[in-house]
Amino acid sequence: MAPASLSAAHALSLLAPARVSSVRWNSSLSFSSAAARHAVTGVAVSAAQRRLVAAAAATEMAPAASGEEGGKPFVEEMRAVAMKLHTKDQAREGEKEPQAPPVAKWEPSVEGYLRFLVDSRLVFQTLEDIVERAAVPWYAEFRNTGLERSEALKKDLEWFRQQGHTIPEPSAPGTTYAALLEELSEKDPQAFICHFYNVYFAHSAGGRMIGKKVSEKILNKKELEFYKWEGNLSQLLQNVRDKLNQVALSWTREEKDHCLEETEKSFAYSGGLLRHIFT
Repeated sequence: MAPASLSAAHALSLLAPARVSSVRWNSSLSFSSAAARHAVTGVAVSAAQRRLVAAAAATEMAPAASGEEGGKPFVEEMRAVAMKLHTKDQAREGEKEPQAPPVAKWEPSVEGYLRFLVDSRLVFQTLEDIVERAAVPWYAEFRNTGLERSEALKKDLEWFRQQGHTIPEPSAPGTTYAALLEELSEKDPQAFICHFYNVYFAHSAGGRMIGKKVSEKILNKKELEFYKWEGNLSQLLQNVRDKLNQVALSWTREEKDHCLEETEKSFAYSGGLLRHIFT
């Protein structure tokens, strides 16, 4: 398991090259031109945004307890790919050069943080709606995992409203990501699962550290509901790892590799949301 207390540098390094992998779909799957625009051009508004990657995604991705016979559990493969997007000072497996300023120099604003929370709620609500509809039958395995965040975010946004803050509408980083998730969930389930995994596991690890640091700077150390879970979080995460490993048993090697190739893109979209905090 990952250490309970993560260094700020380990959990919060956000700038690493995020070249979006070329879009490759299984031959049996079709992908609309609108979705392709989301998948390729929708990630980046600027070169800086293309480089913004939520490297915190891998810090809680400990090896799973159960997996495939005769091979590595698939979640371990997902974690290994994510770890390579870290820098050497963050992880032994890291391969990227550090580009992020130290967390002590961050200057978040309430307005920017609210944009982040609003867009995050849209993304988490989209993920929850997708698994509830279960257009692909095995999505139903990921209902009611205990990791769901949309209701917690709803409560947090209401708290901000009660403090006199205006709650913004979702913005391009959130709506673009939500649209991509909808498209992938129907057209490319392996790519969708990559995003599902990275969004939830990043928030449970580095996301918590981000929340703590932002709260210290602008919220008088208030802990938002976004960063609270009912039950034992480590066990909730392990349960999802086990489900992911079980689902991946039915995938071909090509499908697994395709899922792994989506990792950089998932980091880049998450990075687009995180940029709100500093702008």
